[in-house]
Parts: sequence; C-alpha cells; structure tokens
Amino acid sequence: MQKIIIAIDGFSSCGKSTLAKQLAKSLGYIFIDSGAMYRAITLFFLENKIDITDETGVASAIGQIHLHFVFNESLGKSEIYLNDKNVEQAIRSMEVSNRVSDVAALEKVRTFAVAAQQKMGAQKGIVMDGRDIGTTVFPNAELKIFMTASIDVRTQRRYKELVEKHPHITLEEVRENLQKRDLIDSTRAISPLRKADDALVLDNSSLTPEEQLRIVLDWADQKTGMTRNV
Repeated sequence: MQKIIIAIDGFSSCGKSTLAKQLAKSLGYIFIDSGAMYRAITLFFLENKIDITDETGVASAIGQIHLHFVFNESLGKSEIYLNDKNVEQAIRSMEVSNRVSDVAALEKVRTFAVAAQQKMGAQKGIVMDGRDIGTTVFPNAELKIFMTASIDVRTQRRYKELVEKHPHITLEEVRENLQKRDLIDSTRAISPLRKADDALVLDNSSLTPEEQLRIVLDWADQKTGMTRNV
C-alpha cells in the first residue's frame, strides 16, 4: 500500500495533535508533533535565559539543542526529549505557551526545526501537525488539512487542559493567550500560518474526535486508493 505524507495545519487548540495521533495509529504511520518541537526549543530558551533579540545568542543556543521522540509503550504514544531529557510535561506549562509563538517566529529557529522535520519525513508514512507543515515543511504532501474551530470552543478546550495544573487560571486569560498566538502565527514574516491552496478545511467546532477521524480517514483513503471496511 502506498504511503503518503499527511500535513495538518491550523490554529491553536483546534485538536490538531489529537487528530494526528489518532490518524497515525489508524494508518500505522509515525506521528511527529512539530508543536512539541517548538515548545521544547522555547523551554530551552527560557531555562537558559536566551534573549530572542540577540541573533548570536539564538544561533549559539540552537547549536546546543538536540530533539528526538521516544515511543512510550506504557502510554502508547511518543514523547519528546530535549538533550536526552523527557520534557513532555514541562513544555505544556503556561510560561512556555506564552512564549512559544515568539520563539517559533525566529528565522533561525524555524530553519533548524524545518530541517529536522523534513529529515524525519523522508521515508513518508508520517502524520505531522503544526502551523506551516503543508506550506513550508512538506509543500508536496499528498494530503493537506487545515483545521479550525471557533474561538469559544478553542478557549474551552484549552482551559480544560490547563485548569487542573493551574487552578487559578481564568477563561479570559486563556482566550487572550489564544488570540495573541493566532495573531503572531498568522502575521509573522517567516512561514506564517495560512491555508495551503490545496488543503482541505476541517472545522471541528461541533465534531466529536470520532467524527472528525472518520472524515479524515476517508480523505486519506481517497489519496491512497484504499478501501476501508466500516
């Protein structure tokens, strides 16, 4: 069976990673979380007090970063390692969330991350989600998906993720963070978030994870010529 590259782009808290993981599992593909890569880079910058306006300092910091994914059998998913340390939980903090869009907008950071992502996808059979996967990382991907959802739905989803670890966080703080990230991601000079011309739009504001998976599996089957038993 022909293997393809599936690129999923979209706004924050649209459920891109959830869909990508489900899709990869259903197809027997490898899931690569590009957002986790940018979060891990941001974590390194924060921990080492890197000034993102200092180009020399940024370049030096990037040279000290090694990222890779390790499959956690007990959890059934891949986790990201920063310089051989599991940082899967550390990268989900609000502090990282508030800075990741600024770090990801840096040209040197994106060049570093894109090169790593393209190397990972050389053999195809992958699902990758992010902001510029279908436009910059894999412009020739066989299936491109652009995900979106209303800001109210995205705020509720993100709040639900954060409130257990950050009980004092408010819905308004979460909404403002998402709106700020949307603006930065969509207007940055390097690889801004935008829908690729040949991407299929998936608005999942009112879809369950199961419903959206069925839709996208059908799109994937059309690309590979596979007939799936329902």
